[in-house]
Amino acid sequence: MTVTNNSPNERGPRRKRMPRAQRERQMLDVAVQVFAQRGYVATSMDEIAERVGVSKPMLYEYFNSKEGLLLAAIRDARNELRLVTEQATVGATSGKEALERGLLAFFRFIDGRKEAWSLLRQEMAFIGSSASEEVEAIREQQTALNAKLLQAYLPIGAQREAEAAAEMLVGACERIAVWCERHDDITPELATQYTMNLIWDGLANRQAAAESTQKLPTTR
Repeated sequence: MTVTNNSPNERGPRRKRMPRAQRERQMLDVAVQVFAQRGYVATSMDEIAERVGVSKPMLYEYFNSKEGLLLAAIRDARNELRLVTEQATVGATSGKEALERGLLAFFRFIDGRKEAWSLLRQEMAFIGSSASEEVEAIREQQTALNAKLLQAYLPIGAQREAEAAAEMLVGACERIAVWCERHDDITPELATQYTMNLIWDGLANRQAAAESTQKLPTTR
C-alpha cells in the first residue's frame, strides 16, 4: 500500500500573492472585456472571477457588487482619457495645434481601447442609471477641458462661447467615433483631420474677426 504524503512542501510551490493594486488592475481589465462582449445584464461575476483566476467573494471584496465593478471600470476609462488628452496638449504653441493634439489623443484612445469604448457606448443608452451618470461625467470632464483650451484662444470675455463650442466638439467627437467603427479604413489621424476641417475653420474665423475688431481705430 502506497501512502501519499500531502505535506505542503510536496504540493508544489505556493502561488505568489499579487499586490492589491495589480490584482485590481487585472480585475478591471477582465471586467471591461466581458462587459463589452456580453453587455452588463448578461455578464456574471462568476465568469469574471473565473477569467481573473480568483474567487467570486474576492471580487465582491474589491468592488462590493457587479454595478460597483461596472462603475469602477467606467471611472478607470475616464481617468485614462483625461490623462492622455491633457498630456497631449502640453507644449502646444497655438490654438490649432492644441485642438489638433487633443483630438488626436481622443481618437487614438478610442482606437487603442476598443473594448473600453464599446463599454462606454453601450452605457450611453441607459439614461438615468448610475453608469449613464458616470458616462455623462466623462462628457463633462472633456467639455471642461476643451472649454478651458478654447477660451485661451478666443476673445476675452467669450467664456460662454467657448463652453458652447466645447459641448459641440464633445458631441461631434462621439458621433465620429461611432462612425469610425463602421469604417475600418478611418485612422485616428484621418478622423482628426476631418474634425479639424470643420471645427477649426469656424474658430479661426471667429478669432480673426476678433483680432480685426481690436485693431480698428477708435472714433471720437
